[in-house]
Formats: sequence, structure tokens, C-alpha cells
Amino acid sequence: LDRTNTGDNTPAFAEIALRPGRGATLHVLLKGGGSDNASRVVMLAPGAGWEGVKKVVLDCVREKAANACPPLIVGVGVGATFDKVAGLAKHALLREVGTPAASPQAAEREAELLSAINATGIGPAALGGGATALAVHLETAPCHIAALPVAVNMGCSAMRSASIELIDWGEGK
Repeated sequence: LDRTNTGDNTPAFAEIALRPGRGATLHVLLKGGGSDNASRVVMLAPGAGWEGVKKVVLDCVREKAANACPPLIVGVGVGATFDKVAGLAKHALLREVGTPAASPQAAEREAELLSAINATGIGPAALGGGATALAVHLETAPCHIAALPVAVNMGCSAMRSASIELIDWGEGK
């Protein structure tokens, strides 16, 4: 419960993605409190389907976007479990802005959400306009049939991230 400022912008989101035989990639994402405080995790009934997911994202943007410093990059996670879905949403923010998801269906959903978010009219700095978000990135994972976890993690226009390839030290290299 110690709320002392660390003075060094920590903690940061850090993730290591292992690639057997090829090493690993270290991802680091620095975010401000305003955009992270605008996050949300919701456990929907599975029957809510895509319309339920879309409602969660749009409600979150309408309620919290002004605090997250728009124009935004919106990370959305769907699936996995309560504790993992937030990581999916944050991981989605690591993708290069505007790069569509590999899955055509996910890319279509991203475009649908981006259009709906920009139609809210919140705009840059929440002063109105059509550029509330620059991108929506969606990450999904399998989940239990009785659950539909959804997470929204907004990144502000000054979001900072870096990735570095780590050397594979295996097999005598």
C-alpha cells in the first residue's frame, strides 16, 4: 500500500516472448497512469458474443477516453482467463500502430471498433472531432465455454514501447 513515487517511471509492462531455437524477444511498454487507469476487465456471459464485447469497448471509451489523452491506441483482449485477458489487451498495444491483426476476422473487428470509437466524436484531447483513436488492436485466446473475458487497455498518443531480440545461448552458441 506504499504509494511513494518510484522516481524512475516504474513499474513498466515487460514481457519476454520465447521462440524455441531462435531466442527471445523482450518487449517493454511505458504508460502513464491516466491511460492505464482507463482500463477495464469484464467477465461477460458467453451469450453476449461480439456485440457484448463491442459494448464493453465503446462504454469504456465513452467513460474514460478523456482521461487517457486521446487520440488513443486501444488494446482489446478477448478470451483466456480473468488474470490473462488484461495481458492480452496490453500486449495488443505492442503491435506497430495500424498494423492489422493476422487473422482476417480479427482485422475486420479492429476496423469495426476503430470506426465506432471515432464516431463517438470525443476527438483529440477530448475536445471533439473524429480522431478519438488512431488504432484498435485486438488479441484473442481460447477460453472456457462458460466465460467471455474482455479487457480494454488504452494507450495515449505518447505511448512508448521498445522491443529487442535476445540472443539464443542454447546449443553452444
